[in-house]
Amino acid sequence: MRNRLRDGEAFERLVKEHYDDVLAYCRRHAPSYEEAPDVAQEAFLRFVRSGRSPCEGKPAAYLFAIARNLCIDAARLRRVPEEPLDTDVPDRSPDADPVDAVAGGEVGLLVEALPLELREVVELRFDQGFKVGEIASVLGVSRFAVNRRLNRALSLLRRGLEEREDV
Repeated sequence: MRNRLRDGEAFERLVKEHYDDVLAYCRRHAPSYEEAPDVAQEAFLRFVRSGRSPCEGKPAAYLFAIARNLCIDAARLRRVPEEPLDTDVPDRSPDADPVDAVAGGEVGLLVEALPLELREVVELRFDQGFKVGEIASVLGVSRFAVNRRLNRALSLLRRGLEEREDV
């Protein structure tokens, strides 16, 4: 009983820490914006049903792997192409640097234009702060494949920014 209580508290903490990030991921990858909250909720439910403790291993990586698979399944069922549904919104806080907002918007557009397998790696690495091993776990690929995709994505982003500077 004591372990269940501890796991329940750990699960609550997991939800508080990661729900917004999982929801944002689902909004970018689910077949529709309206389905994203349901897919995110289902990811947390499947995590609980898996019997895995939120205290062991890398729960965020496992949670994102579940969310990714649910988004793929939902897209297959709907036969809708996987397109990002959530765009980056510039930071409008008083402390926000306008130059960063413009640059961030440009980078966001370039990231959206990347092929899905490259975009996922960039989002997990830079939006979620996952390490290469965690990304490999989420995507079900080797660390080498993650590094290769990340290098390819960064090369394409760099080239895109250089082309925009020349204009």
